[in-house]
Amino acid sequence: MQRTLRLLAGTGAVAVALVAAAGPAQAHPGPVVLSTGHVDAIDVEFEDGALELAIHDEESDSEFAPSDAVLLVKSQARTTIPDDPAYAFLGTAGAPVWLLPQVQNPDLLFAGLSAEELEPGVFTGDQITINLTGVRGPGDIAIFTQDAVGTPTVLADDTDGLPDGLPLAAGQHEHVNWAFGKAGVYRLTVTASATLAATGETVTSDPAVYTFSVKR
Repeated sequence: MQRTLRLLAGTGAVAVALVAAAGPAQAHPGPVVLSTGHVDAIDVEFEDGALELAIHDEESDSEFAPSDAVLLVKSQARTTIPDDPAYAFLGTAGAPVWLLPQVQNPDLLFAGLSAEELEPGVFTGDQITINLTGVRGPGDIAIFTQDAVGTPTVLADDTDGLPDGLPLAAGQHEHVNWAFGKAGVYRLTVTASATLAATGETVTSDPAVYTFSVKR
């Protein structure tokens, strides 16, 4: 590999309320913008017999509906695609790519997947699946992990068709790489599904739309 994707470590979180003027006398808050620090970007929960999706900011221990937060990919996330066939799923070697890494970088959002609040024994094999069912945005996206020597495992890639399923175990928390091919706003439609151990019934959450804003 002539160039590897750079994964750095750090901590911190910023949550900024965007304010939109509603009239001459008052303003109303808009979506919270999460730009650094540890966040469960897709947090799967099970309440009253239904799977639900949320965003959990670990730094402030705050929870948001996906529609109430924007996940910011700052310009510092821009890097280039390695000259390595293993990374061909990202596009042409040397082309730009914006990467939120699976290892903490103090300047960037540290965005993971979580099923930590799910109790063992509720679902068959303690397994749930996060389903990426749709992407709207200016470029391609990929979600992948890397092992200790930098070899990638692709979990989701919209260039070869959707839906893609990302498996998680009850109680599991996992960090992944989020790669975006162009700057702009991306809206990812996501569901979660699992099979109830007691009845064999498959339960699926309502679709949730997650917004990533990628800065040039």
